[in-house]
Amino acid sequence: MIKKCILILLQITLLFSCKNITENKKEDASTTPKATSSVDLYKEPKNGGLYLPDQFSAIVVVDSIGPSRHIAVNDNGDIYVKLREPKGTMGNMALRDTTGDGKADIMKRFGDYPNDGTFATEMRIHNGYLYFSSEQVIYRQKLTPNKLIPESNTEVILTDYFPKRWHNAKSLAFDKKGYMYVTFSAPTNACEDPNSKGQIKGMMPCPGLEVLGSIWKFDENKLGQAQQDGELYATGIRSMVAFSWNDETNSLYGLQHGRDYLHNHAPQHYSKWQQAVLPSEEFMKIEKGDDFGWPYSYYDHFQKKKLLAPEYGGNGKIEAKEYKKPIMGLPAHWAPNDLLFYKGNQFPERYKNGAFIAFHGSTNRTPYPQAGYIIAFIPFENGSPKGVWEVFADGFAGDEPIISMPDAKYRPMGLAEGKDGSLFISESTQGKIWRVQFIGEKETFGKEQLKTMEDRKTKPHIKTPDKTKDLLRPQN
Repeated sequence: MIKKCILILLQITLLFSCKNITENKKEDASTTPKATSSVDLYKEPKNGGLYLPDQFSAIVVVDSIGPSRHIAVNDNGDIYVKLREPKGTMGNMALRDTTGDGKADIMKRFGDYPNDGTFATEMRIHNGYLYFSSEQVIYRQKLTPNKLIPESNTEVILTDYFPKRWHNAKSLAFDKKGYMYVTFSAPTNACEDPNSKGQIKGMMPCPGLEVLGSIWKFDENKLGQAQQDGELYATGIRSMVAFSWNDETNSLYGLQHGRDYLHNHAPQHYSKWQQAVLPSEEFMKIEKGDDFGWPYSYYDHFQKKKLLAPEYGGNGKIEAKEYKKPIMGLPAHWAPNDLLFYKGNQFPERYKNGAFIAFHGSTNRTPYPQAGYIIAFIPFENGSPKGVWEVFADGFAGDEPIISMPDAKYRPMGLAEGKDGSLFISESTQGKIWRVQFIGEKETFGKEQLKTMEDRKTKPHIKTPDKTKDLLRPQN
C-alpha cells in the first residue's frame, strides 16, 4: 500500500498542475485585548446590514478579526475561529461575551502549530475536543471546562504528506461510531493533459484520482495517521469544503465546487453564457463506494443530467449515466463553503433538520455579474431536499452588479449553531461574525414572512443572467 501511494505521489507531482482571551476578566487582563469593533463607532444598521426573513434578527458579534474560515460555538457561547494565516503560529481565534449583550468583548489568538497556507479551513467541536486543520495537518485539543483557551497539548490526528496544492482545504465530518471523514480535493479543473494539442484533453485515467478527488474515513481517536492509514470512502469529487454528517439520516453530505471553463475548453459546444451558468454545484449524499464522476462528467441542473465532460468527448448532450447524481443541483460557481443541518428548536419547525449553506461567491462568471454571496436554506424531508433552495441571508456583498470578486464587501464562509438554536455566520474577508435569532411567533411563520427573501432572487448576484440583457460589456 505504501509503495502504491509513493508511486501515485510521484505521478501527481509530475503530472498535476498545482496552483502553486482570557478565560475571564481577571486572567491575563493585562495582555488580552478588548475586541475592537467599528460597530462601536456608529449606529449599527438593522440586522448588522443583513436581509433576513421577517421575524428574524441579527447582531454583529465581532466586526473584524481578520481573514478567516470556519467557526465553532461551544455550549457556553465561546466562539472559535480558524484564521486564514499563511505562516507563523497562533492560527486560531477565541471569542467570549462577558457582558451578555451578544457581542464578543474578549478575543484571544492561540495555536502552537505552524500555519501552512490560506486554505486552512476547519474548526469543529466534537466529543469535548476542538478539532482544527491547517492545509496539511488535522489537529485537536481537549477543551478545558470554563476556560476560553484549551490548556491541553495539541495532538496531531492526520498529516497529508502530499505536496501543498490548490484546493487543499481539509474539511471534517464525524459519524456516531468514532470515525472522522476528511476531504482530499483535486488540484486541477478537469485533470487536463498538459500535452494536449488543439482542444484541451483530460488524462485518462486521471492519475491519483482515488487519492486526490475523494473522501477518506479515519479513526477519530488515533494519533499520527497518514492518508494510507484510512479507508477510501467515495471518489469522483473535485473539491469539497462544505461537508457535514446528518444525524437525522445517519449519513454524510457535502457540496462540490463544480469545474470551470466549459467554453474556454470547448467553444464549439458551449457559449460564454453556458460557461457562466454551468455546471452545477452538486449537493451530494455520500455513501461508501460512491463515484460522482469527476473529472469525466459534470451535472447540468437545467437538464437534470450527468453529462460527459468535453475533455473526454462530451458536447453538452451526451449523458454519463454510470456516475451517481447529486440530490440537488445548485447554481454554478457559487462556491459552497459550509453546510449545517439545523438541529435546534429556536427557529420555526420548517427549518428543523434542513440544510443551511454558506455560498462564498463566484469568481469567474464573466462576462456576466458574479453571483452567490448568500446564505441559502433548503428544507429537508426524510433526508432529501423538499422543494427549492431559498435565500435565508443576503446583504453581504454590498453594491451590485458585482463585476469581479474583490468588489464584494463580505464573502459568507462559516456556519455554526449555538446551544440555544441561534445561527452564527462568518465571512472570510474581514472576519465579521453575525448571530441570527428568531424573535417572532413560530406558529404564524409562513409564506408571507418568506416573500421578501423570495423577491431577492431577482437581484443580479442571485438570478440566472439573461444571455444578452445582463452582459457587463459587449462581446465580439
